[in-house]
Amino acid sequence: MSIAVKNIGKKFGTFTALDNISLDFPQGELVALLGPSGCGKTTLLRVIAGLESPDQGQVLFDGEDASRQDVRERQVGFVFQHYALFRHMTVFDNVAFGLRVKPRKERPSESEIKRKVHELLNLVQLDWLADRYPSQLSGGQRQRIALARALAVEPKVLLLDEPFGALDAKVRKELRRWLRRLHDDLHITSIFVTHDQEEALEVADRVVLMNKGHVEQIGTPAEVYSQPATQFVYGFLGSANIFHGRIQDGGLAVGEHTLPLDEHTLQADTDAVAYARPHDLEIVRLNGDTTEGIPTKVLRILAIGTLVRVELENPGSNVPIEAELTRDQYQELKLLEGEAVVVRTKNVRLFPKIDYLANRVSV
Repeated sequence: MSIAVKNIGKKFGTFTALDNISLDFPQGELVALLGPSGCGKTTLLRVIAGLESPDQGQVLFDGEDASRQDVRERQVGFVFQHYALFRHMTVFDNVAFGLRVKPRKERPSESEIKRKVHELLNLVQLDWLADRYPSQLSGGQRQRIALARALAVEPKVLLLDEPFGALDAKVRKELRRWLRRLHDDLHITSIFVTHDQEEALEVADRVVLMNKGHVEQIGTPAEVYSQPATQFVYGFLGSANIFHGRIQDGGLAVGEHTLPLDEHTLQADTDAVAYARPHDLEIVRLNGDTTEGIPTKVLRILAIGTLVRVELENPGSNVPIEAELTRDQYQELKLLEGEAVVVRTKNVRLFPKIDYLANRVSV
């Protein structure tokens, strides 16, 4: 089932949660709504589910207006962050509920229901709690049971609001993989809300970046990470070092120093903001011949795993510059904490120094 939202607007008092949002969710796609708290992503999901009524606009399922349909008519399975289970039912009966209330012609046999419920409970690693009641479960366990229950009826649309937020890192990673495998097997149109960028980039076919009720960018995980359309997207996705300066002589003048730049389209004497990922910084030792780059000092070295993170003093900010080196690069440089070095950029994205709202992608 394909989903489209057209010109959706929603206010809560004077607060604008959604400002004229239009999006298409093609059939069989797994889409992440990603953004900070308060950006409107959960409100949009609730509007699609039928749990929230928009002030304006339409929700279309397979091209037909579903805006006035009751939530029960929309054929969606949903799991929200604080979704309540039936307290008087066991875990098994909660998961089986949707199957047992199907019309008689569509209802599986009790043996098939039992098989499917135990399969789902094994999948969320809680089969051993089948006879327990929700009050006897932790918050994370209740959330996993709610996910299993939503999936039991094989919905045409699956909507999830931070479904893995309450789980520990190992289980969360396992469930991410499982959700991706489920989608690849069943091709259910799925939309999930998250503020976890790693989760969105790892699981989704497409990512919708939202901020303050607007859409900043839409694209594949690779596109939104590698080709950010706005300053907000660059700053929100992954780590980014930010340098404020002015375009001069082919570089960015940051205070008394010049940061060398690749090709760019900004005019000379333009105030600009440069964004650079930690792995796109180069560290060289300070010497008398060094004229390009920002002189700085090594504050901290975190040599954990395959990459080495180096924090450096930032002359223009209280926020340290963060660089990322491979083990080989680190061993070759033999950096020491407190050592004077120079930072240069190997890849940088420039934006004119204006209000980011003027740089927003229109949708």
